[in-house]
This record gives sequence, structure tokens and C-alpha cells, in this order.
Amino acid sequence: MPTHEGRPTRGTTGTNRLRRVDRWIAQLPEFRGAADPLVVDLGYGANGVTTLELEARLRRARADVEVLGLEIDPDRVARASAQLAATRAGETAFAPDARVSFARGGFEVPIPGGRRPAVIRAFNVLRQYNEDDVAGAWRRMASRLAPGGVLVEGTCDEIGRVCSWIDVSPAAEPLRLTLSLRLADLERPGIVAERLPKALIHRNVPGERIHDLLAALDREWERAAPLGTFGATQRWVAAVSALRAGGVPVIGGRARWRLGELTVPWESVRPL
Repeated sequence: MPTHEGRPTRGTTGTNRLRRVDRWIAQLPEFRGAADPLVVDLGYGANGVTTLELEARLRRARADVEVLGLEIDPDRVARASAQLAATRAGETAFAPDARVSFARGGFEVPIPGGRRPAVIRAFNVLRQYNEDDVAGAWRRMASRLAPGGVLVEGTCDEIGRVCSWIDVSPAAEPLRLTLSLRLADLERPGIVAERLPKALIHRNVPGERIHDLLAALDREWERAAPLGTFGATQRWVAAVSALRAGGVPVIGGRARWRLGELTVPWESVRPL
């Protein structure tokens, strides 16, 4: 019997919870330009809804996308497979021809036929691990990627309004950090500190780069408060623009910022 690496996730699956990271994956060159657009949803949780949602969102960018949901817990695989059967029968809101499958698996990312995924989404998977475990988990998952693929590893709150993730290369090198926040009713961006990926969540202390970034983001958010009259989006764009003007190497432009995103190179937040 094969050994599946890792521990079951807490299983707090929620409809629409991962919409922000799904939107990110859909625009990634690593996905759009993949020779084989296979995407793995690793540790999808108590049921398969977020895996089905991922396929529904990604197929708008690549109609030939395939999504494989992997979980260690056999009961969760059985539950998700039943959801898929209902989908095939036209009993759910998802397309009956959704290119989705479910199987048991962990960090070893088992895929029939030796295929290698273009993207692995591992969300809310490493929160229960120690920081020292992160590099090994990254190496194991990233080793299964296709050349030019990407591992997207991160976390979010229970309803998907506060999210962050790290893009990791096939060589297990972290590439960039993205913060993604629902701007309506946002008190301050620094709230994302509670939902940083495991590689950073314990580093939000004075003297660390991630602490400096979040402190600067909060300051610019406050300075841009007068623009809140025109909406939270205008305030956020002004805050991120000020960060860039102040020397923070922000990746991307206003189209991404308007979504409540901020992306920076890993080197700008790498733990000291």
C-alpha cells in the first residue's frame, strides 16, 4: 500500500473561499502557457467544492485544463467523488463535463502515468506544521512540477477575504509573495499578518522584512484615508503606488492592485 506524505488538513472547506488565489492562478504564465495544463489541488479539505470551483474558473482561461484533487483522508476522497458523480448527473451548479478527478495523495503528489502538473495549489495545508517543515514540504511538492511549473502555497481566512500566498519554482525556490484582501470594510491591511504563509507568519516581528512591509503598507493606507471618499479601491491603489514610489519593488500594475492585491519579490520579504 502506498504511503501518503503529510497530515490531513483541518477540513474547513468553504464555498468560494479560494476565489482570490484561483483568480491569480488563472492569469499566471506558468498556467496559461503550459504544454499540459494539469493542476493539482492538494489538501482540498472536507469536500471537493473548492476543487470543482478551481476547474470552473481555470477553464475560462484554458478550456483543456484538468484538475486533480488530492487528499490523504479516504473518507474525504469518497465524499468528493460522490460530489463529482452528482455533478456528472447534472445535479450541481458545476458543468457535467468538468475535467476533475479525485484521489488519495499527499506531498508526494501521485499522478497516474507520470504526468507532472503545471500548477500545484496547496492552500491552508502547512498551517499545522512547524516553520522548519516548510522547506522540505516545498521541495517534495515542487519536485513533482513540470518544467516551468509553479507551486502556489498559502493560506486564507474562513471566508476568503484575507489571503496570502507564495509562488515557488520547480527548484523549490520561492519567487514572490502576494497579499490579497477584500477592500470593502477593510480597517487596515496589516490584518493579513494573521494569515501569512507558514514561512512568514512567525517572522512578523521588528527587524524582519515582512514586518517592515506590513508596517509601511499600514502607514500608506492611513495616509491615503482621504481618498476613501472615492472608494476603498482608490485608497488601496494610492497606498500601493506610494509603496512603489518609496522603493518597495512592487510587481504588476493597477489592474492587479484594483483587485486588492500586492505582490513583491521574495527577496524583499525573505526571513533574516
